[in-house]
Amino acid sequence: MPTPTDDNRDLLTVIAYMKAAPGKEDELRAALQELIEPTSQEDGYVNYDLHESVEDPGRFFFYENWHSGEHLDAHLGAPHLTAFIARIPELIDENGLTVNRVRRIG
Repeated sequence: MPTPTDDNRDLLTVIAYMKAAPGKEDELRAALQELIEPTSQEDGYVNYDLHESVEDPGRFFFYENWHSGEHLDAHLGAPHLTAFIARIPELIDENGLTVNRVRRIG
């Protein structure tokens, strides 16, 4: 099965992850799922895939690809994402949200 970067190694890949605060797993899962549809309508969107850990339920990962860093920056300022970011203190554990921007090299 091909991945988005098979044909375009210049895409900006983002791997973001977070762990729900105790007792907030369902609420965080729902909040993250609500981000998917509006994000898919954004300029520069390629994919925005939400995953949950099998070994550690309540730990969530986004695997994303964007056409450029500028598109990602616009996403980070989008109303649906800024509303989610405001909820981070109540939904996510003390380690917060980790965002890694990476490029495929192999």
